[in-house]
Amino acid sequence: MDQTAAVPAQQSAAAGAPVPATSLSGLAFSKGHGTGNDFVLIADPGDAHEISPEQVAQLCDRHRGIGGDGLIRAVPSRYLPEGRDLLEQDASAGWFMDYRNGDGSLSEMCGNGVRVFVHFLIAQGLVELGPGQSLTIGTRGGIKKIVRTADGYAVDMGPWEFIFPTEAQSKAMDALVSADGLEVARPGLSVSMGNPHTVVALAELGELAATKLFTAPVVDPKPANGTNVEFVVPAEPLVHDGVGTITMRVHERGVGETQSCGTGACAAAVAIRHWAGSSAPNAWHVNVPGGVVDVRFFPGEDGREHVELSGPAVIVASGTLS
Repeated sequence: MDQTAAVPAQQSAAAGAPVPATSLSGLAFSKGHGTGNDFVLIADPGDAHEISPEQVAQLCDRHRGIGGDGLIRAVPSRYLPEGRDLLEQDASAGWFMDYRNGDGSLSEMCGNGVRVFVHFLIAQGLVELGPGQSLTIGTRGGIKKIVRTADGYAVDMGPWEFIFPTEAQSKAMDALVSADGLEVARPGLSVSMGNPHTVVALAELGELAATKLFTAPVVDPKPANGTNVEFVVPAEPLVHDGVGTITMRVHERGVGETQSCGTGACAAAVAIRHWAGSSAPNAWHVNVPGGVVDVRFFPGEDGREHVELSGPAVIVASGTLS
């Protein structure tokens, strides 16, 4: 669907800060999502558009802008210092996913966003990628390799790690998490997927539905750069035909509750697998409000355990800012 978006360019909806009226006029955009986690997408092959945090918040505003959980700018890696660093590691990482949260803040990674980013590059004719073929891109969370599948994309999200490893191994928890709708604080486990997550297990789906995520949960102690918080209910039975199943909701740092979070799904599987013990499987279905994503653990070439995230990606609209 093509459309022209009449987005006022004078003021940021989030911060109220003035934005130059001509800076975004005429800029082409697309809107896409991965299991409901939605993004404004900008193709910038010449690094011609410096989009401020205020402008990002304006474009992602759901009432006065296009609306999205974040904004992704597709830019050649050679134009950014962090992109050039990654090119020294892997010269094939020609495109960089310049991602910002809906409030304009920078984010290291977005698992759903990576899939949508690659789908956008294909739709824009910037890359060619057939089923079974792979593409390497740069992100602030490092180099990522994406394979096009029959029904979406699979992303090697890289290795996972505990943010507080001593506490995670000795106590299987490292934080207490409070949220509206939960009577008492719950234990959480903090996992890094290139960005920070704190995972909380709940007993039943009714408890998950009653948890209110209009405001950010309180995490104590909070990781240095803040954290995304996942509330997760394991299925009963947890494992069927060798695959684990969990259901989760998430409050994303700098965004609020979203319909899905790819890195959060990976972190949730890490935590539940850790709690379940050595017999837990390496393949997981993760139910999120926006659909289902799959998570798989496998040994990486670097000798560390990696996480693969797979799921769909959709472009729903394209247009030009007025």
